[in-house]
Amino acid sequence: MYYRIARNVGNFSRTGAPATRPSRGGYKGSRGPSRGNSRGNRFGGSRIDVSRYISKAVVSVEEPVAYVPKHAFADFQVMPGLKKNIEVKGYVLPTPIQDQSIPVILEGKDIVGIANTGTGKTAAFLIPLINKVLTGKREQVLIVAPTRELALQINDELAGFAAGLRMHSVTCVGGMPIGRQLAGLRYHNEFIIGTPGRIKDLIERKALDLSGFKTVVLDEADRMLDMGFINDMKLLMSKMSKENRQTLFFSATLSPEIDRLIKDFLKDPVRVSVKTQDTAKNVEQDIVRVGPGSTKIDTLHDLLSKEDFKKVIVFGQTKHGVEKLTDLLQKRGHKAVSIHGDKNQAQRQRALNDFKQDRMDILVATDVAARGLDINDISHVINYELPTSHEDYIHRIGRTGRGNKKGKAFTFVD
Repeated sequence: MYYRIARNVGNFSRTGAPATRPSRGGYKGSRGPSRGNSRGNRFGGSRIDVSRYISKAVVSVEEPVAYVPKHAFADFQVMPGLKKNIEVKGYVLPTPIQDQSIPVILEGKDIVGIANTGTGKTAAFLIPLINKVLTGKREQVLIVAPTRELALQINDELAGFAAGLRMHSVTCVGGMPIGRQLAGLRYHNEFIIGTPGRIKDLIERKALDLSGFKTVVLDEADRMLDMGFINDMKLLMSKMSKENRQTLFFSATLSPEIDRLIKDFLKDPVRVSVKTQDTAKNVEQDIVRVGPGSTKIDTLHDLLSKEDFKKVIVFGQTKHGVEKLTDLLQKRGHKAVSIHGDKNQAQRQRALNDFKQDRMDILVATDVAARGLDINDISHVINYELPTSHEDYIHRIGRTGRGNKKGKAFTFVD
């Protein structure tokens, strides 16, 4: 069953037609904020099975079996200052990926973590790696992420866990002048966090030497592969120390290409998989067709005007299309802001902050926002334009229905 929304009708009307088409002394944070790529999405005329976009949130008369962690955060053998910061952040019981990964990483082993977005994997690698730095001598960690937003988010998480521990980081990402990052790299930084292209650029400028790095995190590795960063990833790994290197590899999917990377980059890794299904069970999904006498923008306007659409991400295909749609929504009185690859870092961060802090109700985005961003209380995700692949669709709708909350996703189809 799908929704057809008619102009000037207050509620959804269901149709019965079949869906046939588719300062050094404390933590300083980043010494520089990327190059987030957004791909122009094209289907090339291929037919789409719209039934894949229809799914009700799971409702069961039986309570689901809750995961029972083997550890509490207080049980992990980490330094007192770090343990105190964990307590201050209110962490008591770990998520499955944290519960299973932290002890392995603390032992210095390589790991392959397969987990859906929003499962807490950032803390799963940051906590043991901060402890590794605290117990080591001038230990340095490289964290590689596919987009500037995810890199900055990781750095923000690091700031909380490393508060008062006299650690330093620099974010090496595109989208802003490189000078600040070059200046930051003149100091000893325990954590370098960045995107593959910018890190490669800094290596070629001889501003960054990875030969002494023995710890690396490849976060959202499948996304980096999709974005064409495979050669950059291989270059970065080749520049690092091969002796006693610890590699932490996180991905939402495990394709043959990913499996080859694991064999090339990791040594006897421990595999941790907490991925249960492709689509978040808390997300109710349906499709939208434009009703007679209405237009696509009219239909979207009617949706966004409904009271329960409180905090919404609207996904488009192209940077130009997203900007044009944002302008149209603003002219219709909606509090909308955009994020895409043509925005510089300051603009993108300002848009995200406005949306996160509820100064704006609608974030219109390309797929640059589909992964890694942790924004609370998203009520709806709207695919105004279709994603390139079902995998991209999964990551888009994963922005809502996080944790124990329910969410809704609507996809416009022709």
